[in-house]
Amino acid sequence: GHVQLVPPQNVTLLSKDFAMILTWAAGEGNPPDVTYTVRYESQDRLDKWLKVPHCKNIPRPFCNLTCALSSFYVKVRARVKAVWGRSQSPWVKSQFKDYYSDVELAPPVLTLKVGDNSIRVSASFPLPACVENLTWKYDLNLWEAGSEDKVSKIKKYEGHFRKDTVTINTTALRGNYCFSARALYESINLKRSEFSQPVCVLLNHKG
Repeated sequence: GHVQLVPPQNVTLLSKDFAMILTWAAGEGNPPDVTYTVRYESQDRLDKWLKVPHCKNIPRPFCNLTCALSSFYVKVRARVKAVWGRSQSPWVKSQFKDYYSDVELAPPVLTLKVGDNSIRVSASFPLPACVENLTWKYDLNLWEAGSEDKVSKIKKYEGHFRKDTVTINTTALRGNYCFSARALYESINLKRSEFSQPVCVLLNHKG
């Protein structure tokens, strides 16, 4: 039979954690096994709705568009419809967004390698593969545990490229030291993530 499907609700294009994601809520009263199909258009080619192969007849209420986009520098919007058997709901469109200026950053994940007189710090980013080569950077902060509120005690290592390891001489450091970092991205204005949760290590601990 032919069912009148309720279209998806709250269709929103989100930029979150380095990714561009379309989200929506299920229409009330639709069959439980309804699926969704997503397309997108970019502002430089309006009314040309492009298919997103990995978001055709999907059961989940979101679609990661990041690596489907033909350009990160042009505003895009997406649309989604509900599908059940031969029934389809009307399409519902999102607002326009552009990855380059709207992207929201997640804090990097820090890895520490403690040597005899040095510590090597590297930051990894949860990036979609297609944006690997954009110029992400990070700032690193180092402080002695318990002195967070004394800004003068925080050593700053700023503007390192994402793949760079920061090597810090620890000869003069004794005690519990903490590291935290934030991601940076130079678009129309400089974007920054929150700082990551501190990672602390004991240095030159005698005893």
